Amino acid sequence: MSTRRAGAGGAGQGASSVHIRHFNQRLILQRLRRLGEASRADLARAAGLTNTAVGEIIKQLEQSGLVQTLGKKHEGNRGQPATMLALDPAGAYAIGVRLDRTCIETALTDLGGNVLSLVTHNQTLPAPAQTVDLLRDDIARIVKLVPAARRRRITGIGIARPDNLGSWLTELDLPAEQFAAWDGTAFGPALSAACGLPVLEENDGTAAAIAELFHGHGRSLDDFLYVFIGPAIGGGLVLGGQCVRGPTGHAADIGMIPVGPSTLPSAVKGGQGGILLGRASLNALRRHLRFRGAGGIAFDALETAPIPAGEWLADCVDALSVPLLTARALLDVPAVVIDSDLPPAWTGRLIAQLAPALSARVAEARTPPALLRGSFGAMAGALGAATLPLFLQFGPGGNGMTANGIGPGTLSAGERGGQEGNPYAPLLA
Repeated sequence: MSTRRAGAGGAGQGASSVHIRHFNQRLILQRLRRLGEASRADLARAAGLTNTAVGEIIKQLEQSGLVQTLGKKHEGNRGQPATMLALDPAGAYAIGVRLDRTCIETALTDLGGNVLSLVTHNQTLPAPAQTVDLLRDDIARIVKLVPAARRRRITGIGIARPDNLGSWLTELDLPAEQFAAWDGTAFGPALSAACGLPVLEENDGTAAAIAELFHGHGRSLDDFLYVFIGPAIGGGLVLGGQCVRGPTGHAADIGMIPVGPSTLPSAVKGGQGGILLGRASLNALRRHLRFRGAGGIAFDALETAPIPAGEWLADCVDALSVPLLTARALLDVPAVVIDSDLPPAWTGRLIAQLAPALSARVAEARTPPALLRGSFGAMAGALGAATLPLFLQFGPGGNGMTANGIGPGTLSAGERGGQEGNPYAPLLA
């Protein structure tokens, strides 16, 4: 399989005009995604473009199959009814793979963020070669759910996975030998070669934040810190409507923030037990439930053993408070979006306890960030992975995104690239 640099192309005035056209198309798609449905006049006002320019862009997007007409609607009491427009969910598809140390999920989604299929394997992550074989079979099955005539609209495969899979295993209470082969493995190119589709890889926290930006709270918020509590804890940072990765791709890697020692008797002692990952994670919850004789991570244990579950929740809130207030002080983010693999009621309890904890610790003359529940719960990782190729093609910041994230890197290109006869050619004209 070949690789190419995303966004690479010709030079000169012709290339500049193409980039401007693509940027304006992405801008209109973003505004339409935020508005849900809109007239051409609505879009012109929202994008700061002329009615004539928007009309031409809509024509291009309709020809590309990305925008659909909903019908006529009267805007006020005068004039002709306006033609209302919306994204066409069937205009594009993507496949998302969430790789975690104890779970593999593969999802098929459309341009509207609808999850059309989800395949889950609750198991310790196997070796890379075995994982490629498993995913190749899963992807082959779910691709068949897309009508044959529309499979050229599959934009690619996104992979969301924790960075450094072979690290922090003591804090996560997992066997080191199981994950040694993962660090340094070029997994994306291997999966691209097996499936014949372009593959983009991103850390799981950033990928879930991109899903929130593209399909969730990002429709109305331009600035927020995103936090996801899964087996570990990860995050993503959105500023100015763009996902910020940092020079090494580790921006908002909240799990690495040093925190004070846990008061739980089940807590990891010594080593790196003093980082947030060791306290605010579902592996910390599982360890504490087991210590209290309440079993593993089965979510029914949260209701049947509410006392030890509540002990972990209080410790989690204590551990999160200072990092979130620090993010508020350093980045001036007005909101923190919190999501998790927990049942929705328990995510709600976490937020309900965290809000007064932040208010009690915030500095004088300052306010804590608003806390918002994430839009997707346990689906955030797989949807985030699937959002990566959609964001690459259709997000306003997607021109800078590559296979290794939103920054310098190469795209495991598979069959993509706009070649004659290519069944997976880019969809923006």
